[in-house]
Amino acid sequence: MTNKAAVILKNISSAKLSVTHSLAGKNILVTGTTGFVGKVVVEKLLRDTPDIGGIYLLIRGSKNYPDANDRFAHEIACSSIFDRLKANGEQVFQRLCSQKIHCITGEVTESQFGLESEQFESLAKKVDVIVNSAASVNFREALDQALSINALCLYNTVEFSKLAGQIPVLQVSTCYVNGFNKGDMLEENVKPQNNLIPLNDDGYYELDALVDDLQAKISKLKNEYSGGTLENKLIDLGISEANQYGWNDTYTFTKWMGEQILRKELQDAPLTILRPAIVESALIGPSPGWIEGVKVADAILMAYAREKVVFFPGDPKGIVDIIPVDLVANSIIISVAELLRNQFKNTNEHKVYQCCSSGANPMKIGDMIKYTQQEADINHLKHDRLFYRKPKRPFIMVGKKVFLAMMSAVKLPVMGINKISKLLGGDAQGEMLENLETAMKLSTVFSFYTQPSYVFHNKKLMKLHSQLNDADRALFPVDAMLIDWEEYIRNIHIPGLNKFALKERTRPVKKAEQVQRSVKAA
Repeated sequence: MTNKAAVILKNISSAKLSVTHSLAGKNILVTGTTGFVGKVVVEKLLRDTPDIGGIYLLIRGSKNYPDANDRFAHEIACSSIFDRLKANGEQVFQRLCSQKIHCITGEVTESQFGLESEQFESLAKKVDVIVNSAASVNFREALDQALSINALCLYNTVEFSKLAGQIPVLQVSTCYVNGFNKGDMLEENVKPQNNLIPLNDDGYYELDALVDDLQAKISKLKNEYSGGTLENKLIDLGISEANQYGWNDTYTFTKWMGEQILRKELQDAPLTILRPAIVESALIGPSPGWIEGVKVADAILMAYAREKVVFFPGDPKGIVDIIPVDLVANSIIISVAELLRNQFKNTNEHKVYQCCSSGANPMKIGDMIKYTQQEADINHLKHDRLFYRKPKRPFIMVGKKVFLAMMSAVKLPVMGINKISKLLGGDAQGEMLENLETAMKLSTVFSFYTQPSYVFHNKKLMKLHSQLNDADRALFPVDAMLIDWEEYIRNIHIPGLNKFALKERTRPVKKAEQVQRSVKAA
């Protein structure tokens, strides 16, 4: 290294990290932008990195919109996430998109992203960094689908990175790759709870034998079954294999596998793995409370709001790790800025950052429920898409063994009464039986997340954030200490869920409710 190069490198290392400077003129390839986090990342890049070169979006064509540009227009650009950018007029927004957004019709699970070789090579020459946020977030996905989308497709990302000159990759993973481990979870490679998967001396776990075994089991099922039966068998296989190797569900198991593939295949390229916890509605921007769809914590919240569930397995004193989506998007963007700055250092360092709240600003599950119940008691009429009426019963959390015992004790008599009632032409206990089945389904999918056995820490992410210049620290906040949990749940998240995620009620409002609203308005 020449003296001049050494001086330049020293100046880069000591200078504050500037997101705007790092991204200026750079082209970013982003996958998964039809998803929740992906949309927020694109909006933030458009709004707060005006000097960015281009944002290339790899979008799979759908039945209704086979072309990426059409799907972007009808499923992404029309989202309320962009309302702030549209405040100056739809034409201004469209002009911004035409200048910065480049849509590519492709598929992450296919070799060369399903593109012709010339198109794939041309794209590789333009792109400076990859942000992969594509994933199947279904906890109980069929194993073949989860394996393809969350793990094996990353070989295609590696192929692209290498063709583009070992460009850096940011992989959006999840804090829950920590599986059945317990205690303090740090920003480092996750060791499985058991020793069934060998660790390579280079710092990644060897997956070849595991993948071959899973593929053989998948092929066997496909030879024996078809249709809905096959899908159920593949779902069950995913859960059983995940449990055997140390994970609660297929999603977290295959996301961990994806991390290991990238660690192995990108040893000669810079890599950052960004792990969010449970991602929920925006804290600050572009609109407080913005959310798309019903997320992990919301499924249980809605079951309580609709009076489908009154008790659920969990520890009220346990810490639920919720992180607002805008803090996640900011974490992704500042990590990308670091990757781009560090390309001048010629380093192939692999980093892990966790975007989480439990280590710094923990919220107890019992408090989340308390805040929800308080809001329901006082303001249920304000949130009429969420609460059809004021819930009559409290939401109670019990241990899983107690929950299962209670369910068994209640369900069998109800089933018996319902059977007799149907023979007589009625359905006396149908609604109660439906509610019990709802509670069991929610328990199967989500109870792991309401009985936490670990706390996530993100000292490395906070250190990175501290290296930003003053303006960017304010523009790209990531700190969970900003969250006042009662304020967030009652005045941001619940109103946001009601406004952005839920549809207008289709059934007529009862006369009693009309009277209540008239009194409230007066």
